[in-house]
Amino acid sequence: MKLLNTDIKNKVLQSMMTIIDKERNNILKGNQKDLDAFDKTDQALYDRLVVDDSKIDGMITAISEVKAQEDPVGKEISDLTLDSGLQITNKTAPFGTIMIIYESRPDVTIEAAVLAFKANNKILLKGGKEALNSNLILEKCWHQALEENGLSKDWIKLLHLQREETQEFLKNPTEKIDLIVPRGGERLIKFVKDHATCAVLISGRGNNFLYVAKNADWEKTVKVIVNAKTDKISGCNALDKVLIDKNIPNYETKLKDLQAILHNLGVELLVDNKVGKILSDETQIDNEDTWYEEFLAMKILVAEAANEDVAIEMINTYSGGHSASILTEDKTLAQKFMEQVDSAAVYHNASTRFTDGGQMGVGAELAISTDKLHHRGPLGLKQLVTNKYYVFGDGHVRV
Repeated sequence: MKLLNTDIKNKVLQSMMTIIDKERNNILKGNQKDLDAFDKTDQALYDRLVVDDSKIDGMITAISEVKAQEDPVGKEISDLTLDSGLQITNKTAPFGTIMIIYESRPDVTIEAAVLAFKANNKILLKGGKEALNSNLILEKCWHQALEENGLSKDWIKLLHLQREETQEFLKNPTEKIDLIVPRGGERLIKFVKDHATCAVLISGRGNNFLYVAKNADWEKTVKVIVNAKTDKISGCNALDKVLIDKNIPNYETKLKDLQAILHNLGVELLVDNKVGKILSDETQIDNEDTWYEEFLAMKILVAEAANEDVAIEMINTYSGGHSASILTEDKTLAQKFMEQVDSAAVYHNASTRFTDGGQMGVGAELAISTDKLHHRGPLGLKQLVTNKYYVFGDGHVRV
């Protein structure tokens, strides 16, 4: 793959910022067509679909921030000269072609593409049909920015494929694909893993847990739970499960207090059989599958934990490996929890809503990876490269 110099990449991004601003009204009109055609019963997906002036400003800001970041390609990782005289240099290198599959969220069409392009990757965008009109206009903007700077439109392409066509494309791609990132729920992830013939990096599923230890500060706890659950229900970093230590002082009173606060905010409660003995008017779960579920709704499961070991085991069994938080004033206990919970991000006395590239100092993100290879957590610009060894010899042969 041809390596573009940083200047030309940044010129494309500068052009894109200008074009998006000029095309603001057309972007909003296209998005309105998508909104008018959408079934609003799925509130989380609808929220992701909405584009307004603030969202467009956010797109421009995301491009500007990536433009300002250092080019991640060709950075030296190591440089060794061996006793044999061979010089071996390890440098960062582009993946090649990245495919991202995502539902709703037209802003992904901007953030994914700007990151992939700045890291010298081609990107194939497979957005959901619910955002087609929005994505078509954004793709047109990208193509104008590329052509204004003498580059091929092939660097950034929107794939117009139905489900069956996508399945065939994954099995027999018409061009070489080096990495696929499915952003979505379990069904999408399984679909991609079942059919893809290249590397797949998993992203999107939340099902995040919060454990309230026996020595938690209750005022902090309530504040964090409310934020993590209600701030943005469509976010993959939203809270789904709360485990409360049965040894917390005034256990029953605090359960009822939390119940009242969440009800006032319009949050539906589910409970296990132990909490159900105290909050007897709430729905008790009767299916283990609920523990694995990412709600993406104003709904939360509150359950009892005997101690931190039980909580850690439950989180590692049921969570999506995305984010988990402990509320405690015991730093030693917090350290134990954070070391033993197997999630991309672990928190002490903080909301899971911070698992986000911008919030974690990474900047714009392609996705939140819950895989362990090659990277875990927010996939920012620096994470969209692989590496390559450059070996320099002088007629060297191995004996």
